[in-house]
Amino acid sequence: MTQNHAPGSDGTVTRFPVIRPIQAAAIAGWLRAGWHDCRLGGLASLFYGACFATGGWLMQVVFAQAYALFAGLTTGFLLLGPFLALGLYDLSRRIELNQAPRLAPTLAAWRVNLPNVGLFAALLAVVLLVWARASIVVFALFFAGGLPTFGDVVRTVLTFEQADFAVVYFAVGGFFALFVFAISVIALPLMLDRRTDAITAAIASLLACGRNPGPMLLWAGCIVILVGIGFATFFLGLIVTMPLVGHATWHAYRNLVETDDDQHQSLAAS
Repeated sequence: MTQNHAPGSDGTVTRFPVIRPIQAAAIAGWLRAGWHDCRLGGLASLFYGACFATGGWLMQVVFAQAYALFAGLTTGFLLLGPFLALGLYDLSRRIELNQAPRLAPTLAAWRVNLPNVGLFAALLAVVLLVWARASIVVFALFFAGGLPTFGDVVRTVLTFEQADFAVVYFAVGGFFALFVFAISVIALPLMLDRRTDAITAAIASLLACGRNPGPMLLWAGCIVILVGIGFATFFLGLIVTMPLVGHATWHAYRNLVETDDDQHQSLAAS
């Protein structure tokens, strides 16, 4: 399990977060720590996983005959993942502080920093809506053969039957996904843990990616694989993979950001 100390007792940040350099090998530690939290979180962790899976099933039902829109909203569902996982971050925080990992308190985790969490959620929602619209445009311009079925979409993507569509779709979707990942990878854990404002949290997240581009890209790839497993199992796998991602993200935050105690010790040593 990742070993780092919790911040001060009031949970507030006293200065701009200091970002640590990390190695790619740290990711294995995040996943191990995340799995440890999944086991300790038990039904509370699985509840959040079930919420992700239910969201996927509902979207599939609602947009069963509009796969162009469903594709965008499915990806957008992942873009909103950092906000939806806020309860998982709080579970990991409570486990770290040797508190009982109960579900009820985590359902209102957003209340500790409501204005900034709300602002950040609004930003993610805007990105979701723009991407959903962009995906429709990509289908309209590049997908040949009229309104596709789900099988058409899967076959086209996997076989590159329409290479121009697949390339453009992945390029546009990848841009949105990388943007959201870069501004949010540690932003919400930071806002939850230290009550940082949304702008500072987003900048700190960008700095974490900029200072550790290789490891962070690898971490993004791991998230894509874990989410892909969930989608490949008709969303059932999300019940396990999303809690794992959420808990591991908390430990990524702990590894990447120095606590106030660490900063005080560094200042004293200098």
